[in-house]
Amino acid sequence: MTQITVDGVVQGNGGASDEDRRGGFERGGWALGRGDHETVAFINQTYQRADAFLLGRRTYELFARSWGSLTVRDVPGWEPVLRALNTRPKYVASATLADPAWSGTTVLTDELATAIAALKAEPGGELQVHGSGTLIRWLLENDLVDEMTLIVSPLVLGQGTRLFPDAGPDLALDLVESRVDSKGVAIQVYRPAGRPQYPTA
Repeated sequence: MTQITVDGVVQGNGGASDEDRRGGFERGGWALGRGDHETVAFINQTYQRADAFLLGRRTYELFARSWGSLTVRDVPGWEPVLRALNTRPKYVASATLADPAWSGTTVLTDELATAIAALKAEPGGELQVHGSGTLIRWLLENDLVDEMTLIVSPLVLGQGTRLFPDAGPDLALDLVESRVDSKGVAIQVYRPAGRPQYPTA
């Protein structure tokens, strides 16, 4: 699940940290306050369904600094997200993170596809990815995504890292759920459906 703009930007949705400013990005925090109470409830319910989380290094470090250091009093309305992230296992796909301080974290360094496939095969609920655009692209390329939820803010940012690259692989998607909240934020749930079919000459 990731927040995204109409022009596909995923960078810096929650604030203006140094990491969010990479590449000269100056429009951080674009998703804050965009969704209505139904969208907040949807996000909270999604986190509650997770049995574990799989994160890229950048998202993990941002989450650890924020969610990992806050209390329920600090995040009114977002308590389910805080509890889920701090009590359920977290897996980080990283070749550089050596000593994670956030409790319940395991770093996946070698044979990433095999390790993630093994996690997905374990009995139970969902292994969820949040944010982590680079990781999402890699997971899609390696057929490791079962479902993808895009929370689309009605914005065109005109700058920032986009979820899908200009020259990436092609992918057909089946739309399994779609809704729009009272503030114009769209929630779209997709399942990968193989390669698109193109007309022949």
